[in-house]
Amino acid sequence: MKNNNLSLNFFKRQSSKIPLLFMFLIVICFYLANVSLTLVGEQVAVRFIRNGILVLSLVIPIIAGMGLNFGITVGAMAAQGAYLVSLNLNLQGGIGVLVAFIISVILALLIGYILGKLMNKVKGKEMITSIVIAALANYIYQLIFMAGFGTLIPINNEKIALSTSIGVKNMVDLKSYKEFFESFGSIKIGGISVSIFLILLVIFTGFIVYYILNTPLGQRIKAIGISEEKAENLGISVDKTRIIVMIISTVLAAIGQFIYLQNIGSLNVYTEHLNTDVMSCAALLAGGASIKRASVKNALYGTVILHILFVLSPLAGQNFFDNVALGEYFRTFITYGVIAFALVVNIKLDNNRAK
Repeated sequence: MKNNNLSLNFFKRQSSKIPLLFMFLIVICFYLANVSLTLVGEQVAVRFIRNGILVLSLVIPIIAGMGLNFGITVGAMAAQGAYLVSLNLNLQGGIGVLVAFIISVILALLIGYILGKLMNKVKGKEMITSIVIAALANYIYQLIFMAGFGTLIPINNEKIALSTSIGVKNMVDLKSYKEFFESFGSIKIGGISVSIFLILLVIFTGFIVYYILNTPLGQRIKAIGISEEKAENLGISVDKTRIIVMIISTVLAAIGQFIYLQNIGSLNVYTEHLNTDVMSCAALLAGGASIKRASVKNALYGTVILHILFVLSPLAGQNFFDNVALGEYFRTFITYGVIAFALVVNIKLDNNRAK
């Protein structure tokens, strides 16, 4: 018991260093960037809306002991496919948004169930499996909209189709959907209008995740995350609960990407989803989470501090080195660096527990 407590304390100390490191880098970059707090605030508010729910979608799988769910990319593709279906049906405004939302949730429910079944076959290797599944799903997605659209799928909206009438254009406009959400009211932060509805939606989603984790289902999820064997002995259906976890995560990812695209007002059909998983994982880990422990606070806090740094680093690089490219390289380094750091910390923790 004593050794386990020491290991846990070691883990907490190491994971808490990541947010502190980010705060230190933010202070340095803010000084070098020489920009106003208003500019930073408006950019971070927009990014918080776009990415908040995507980051929250990672929390429950971690608590269930399944690690970082890189499969949220598949949920993101479900949302993109739903938007394309709505556009192809020539649905605009509120009707188009509603249809796209319903389709994205239905697809995410189905995909989440399939992912849950697959994850039950590879217990202990969920993270690498989710990466492989996301890569495979990407090729299927590309095939559907590059070759299937216009051949197997009839074209009802020529505006989104290529001139050859086979395949969807690289970029499609979602302006009418963006205007629908803005009609619910917005606030001005600097020179940017930010949707009040979407800010409240992200915060509400955080409360939903927190609520789920404090229900009987949440208690079962936590028990499985601690020990699947002990959970089985307590009469908990581990496989069924893990499937529910993947369904919740995938649905949240689809909703998150749905909001992300609506906020941008356009869809890059073939590449928009590609960094969804990595960026979301980096934000969660930046907030002090790990591949074994996470919370709503980690998700929301990490989303804010990661994107503050993302806003400041290119400007700091441009001013300090007279080269904006260095700032971009730094952003990429930070994204993958926090993931690598968290993995190393967890490997050390596992080794300490084994001893």
